[in-house]
Amino acid sequence: MVAGSSDLEAAFLGHRQLPCSTGRRSNWALPVALAFLSLGLVLLFLSGHGWGRIEAEWRGGSIDVKGTRDGDDAVEAQHGVVAADDGRCSEIGAAALRAGGHAVDAAVATALCLGVVSPMSSGIGGGAFMVVRSAGTGIAEAFDSRETAPLAASQNMYEKNPASKVVGALSMGVPGELAGLHVAWSKYGRLPWRSLVEPSIQLAGDGFHIAPYLARALKKHEDLIRADPGLSRMFTPDGELLQTGDVCYNLELSRTLAAVASEGPQVLYGGRIGEALVKDVRDAGGLLTMGDMKGYEVVVTEALAAQVLGYEIFGMPPPSSGTVGISLGPANVLNILASYGTPDAAKGSLGLHRLLEALKHMLAVRMNLGDPNFVNVTEYVSDMLSSSVAEKIKGRILDNTTFEPDYYLSKWSQLRDHGTSHFCIVDAERNAVSMTTTVNNVFGAGVLSPSTGIVLNNEMDDFSTPTEITPDKLPPAPSNFIEPGKRPLSSMNPLIVVKDNQLAGIVGGSGGLNIIPAVTQVFLNHFVLGMNPLAAVQHPRVYHKLIPNVVNYENLTAIDGEHIELSPGTRAFLMQRGHHLNSVPVVAVCQLVVHNLQKPVDGAPSRVRINRKAGEEVINPIFHGMLTAVSDPRKDGRPAGM
Repeated sequence: MVAGSSDLEAAFLGHRQLPCSTGRRSNWALPVALAFLSLGLVLLFLSGHGWGRIEAEWRGGSIDVKGTRDGDDAVEAQHGVVAADDGRCSEIGAAALRAGGHAVDAAVATALCLGVVSPMSSGIGGGAFMVVRSAGTGIAEAFDSRETAPLAASQNMYEKNPASKVVGALSMGVPGELAGLHVAWSKYGRLPWRSLVEPSIQLAGDGFHIAPYLARALKKHEDLIRADPGLSRMFTPDGELLQTGDVCYNLELSRTLAAVASEGPQVLYGGRIGEALVKDVRDAGGLLTMGDMKGYEVVVTEALAAQVLGYEIFGMPPPSSGTVGISLGPANVLNILASYGTPDAAKGSLGLHRLLEALKHMLAVRMNLGDPNFVNVTEYVSDMLSSSVAEKIKGRILDNTTFEPDYYLSKWSQLRDHGTSHFCIVDAERNAVSMTTTVNNVFGAGVLSPSTGIVLNNEMDDFSTPTEITPDKLPPAPSNFIEPGKRPLSSMNPLIVVKDNQLAGIVGGSGGLNIIPAVTQVFLNHFVLGMNPLAAVQHPRVYHKLIPNVVNYENLTAIDGEHIELSPGTRAFLMQRGHHLNSVPVVAVCQLVVHNLQKPVDGAPSRVRINRKAGEEVINPIFHGMLTAVSDPRKDGRPAGM
């Protein structure tokens, strides 16, 4: 545990002024608010650096945490990087690194920021998966703060009203993100907890500009926004829907975060903020109780490790299906490709055809997984570790044709999860964090708690139910049925990539079921096919859901104006092999960090890692190469470095 806030920070908090109304702010107030916000962030990290250095960093205009997207999609830095899907949050995370913070400190600041400025995707009303790798030991840990089913939940609770599984307070699971952030910070954090929360208090209370991606979501889901009093008050303050560049406020969330900053997460999981949230949820028809909140536990385990194409990948164990999906056994997209014996197997149009076939085999088996505290997944994971199974599946992939869905032997209906936000962080010591956070659907349950400003998740929709009518006409997966306290299956897939015991990179994505193919393609593009980091993320991607038997290919113009579309030649190649094609806009967004292991940076600090295994002590140097961080131009991301 690290020490509390400094007296200087407390003095600043005591004199901070919050606006008392919502809506568009007049032009004269914007510079004033920005000045207060910049000053606050300076003071937050003053204890870690001298005034001159901090003043130079901030006075130079390197951050505008109120502003909308600008700058580059990729940055290079020697000492640390943050790649989030909102540039303001990348900068806030990087500020924590500049103050001497651990990668987990930056993760706390970044995640809380995203919950304010991207409430359609994440927030403390949702859940998250975080993978942390310590450069000092080489050990990677998985922090599972996924939402759980309330104690009053049951398998058939949505039988009479299936729509309530998707929209409304009854679709809410017990939120875990804040608990997970605090558990990770308690182990790794170096900066005061309060200082990491303060930037988000400021953003919520003093207002933030609506970024283009959020504006699109508001327009697309306007009916959902207007149907809920809390969301409507926030996003239609004067009756008109906020648009790109408008200033948005969430004063209730600002007050909630201020309580979290001063009292810790227990104020949500056992105190007055939790009581207010529970009352709002119950009043809206939900099941949440203070017993659920007090009983929530973060699950911390060793990260799931897999050897893939010469790299070691660390990710989340079940209930995540992502790491298993791209790394292991019969769901082994990457090792199926590796079984061809050459990286060339993934190249070109033929490589894309093989990838699609491997993805369909993966989708056919992943629904056997579930929460390991409720379902015995040992046998499935053990089978998935078998390289012989990957070889057998390769034998069922033909280079000249594809097949109808029943060829892939799928038994259960697919989980069709949604939304999410992902970021990647590396600090000066090469500690790494890969974190994916979510409220599930866009704007979660479509409900904002009026007392706390928290957007409710609708994570219960990620469970299967016995009576549901599935889009693919397959039966729902029993391993994913609702039980009190159970975590639903997830496609979230935060990964850390290691080569020869050195950090090689971090990758992850958002977009529900589409996360697994998106992350797989970004990994292949850079680590196997050798594309530069930005090209690896920008490259057009393909997706498949097994049923319907359709290849969705990207055809879109990104936020930065870049047009992304699968080439006509590749489309023709796939159609010749029997694939049915359909063009789609943005369906998944990825962030990537690459650590150049070929050339050390100038003046890199001399550090060693000590591994203790089986009573032996092995000393390995920690390599410090150039870091490249990429935020996907498909969204409002902008990376930051130091």
